[in-house]
Amino acid sequence: MSFAQYLRRAAALAGAIIAISACATPPQTTPSAAPAGNYTLDPTHTSVTWSLSHAGLSRYTARFDKTTGTLNFDPNTPENSAVYITIDPASVSTGLPDFDKTIAMDRKYFDAENYPEITFVSTEITKTGDNTALMTGDLTFRGVTKPVTLKTQFYGAGRSFGKPGQTLGFSARTTIKRSSFNMTHLISFGIGDDVEIVIETEFNEG
Repeated sequence: MSFAQYLRRAAALAGAIIAISACATPPQTTPSAAPAGNYTLDPTHTSVTWSLSHAGLSRYTARFDKTTGTLNFDPNTPENSAVYITIDPASVSTGLPDFDKTIAMDRKYFDAENYPEITFVSTEITKTGDNTALMTGDLTFRGVTKPVTLKTQFYGAGRSFGKPGQTLGFSARTTIKRSSFNMTHLISFGIGDDVEIVIETEFNEG
């Protein structure tokens, strides 16, 4: 190994150690410790899953693979923060590729050709604890817009691998009635109307 190659390897190792050390620092779990500003949803660290009763025998669970969004974060007054989220219904993943196509495109299900986006726009945030809040917003699904309230938790602010700025982590959950959005297929056969939605996500600074 030449001296130049040695220096390059040493520099790469030092960079890796610095990155790992930064990520190893415990995140700040108080919202007021996070920087204010605009954040972008990290799709590689976001999970949007939904589940409903399958004839009372199990909770049928699937997810969406493509989610984008922005967060305007006010750490001193979290109630003034704002979130905008877009989900691609055609990215639904059930574990069965053929059924994915059916549930994504069939008019009885997501009908993604006519309704290519599911959106959530926050309208009100109410603190319920030091790092918890209720976030109400307008959910638009299959051309219908209804208010929905999410129970949210702030996990923390810190450094994520490969990200130059701060990263904020959150979880959220809610339950909606799919019949409210004109999706009633198979409800009379025991496929649940109540759909639980669980979100785990990170937002990156900038």
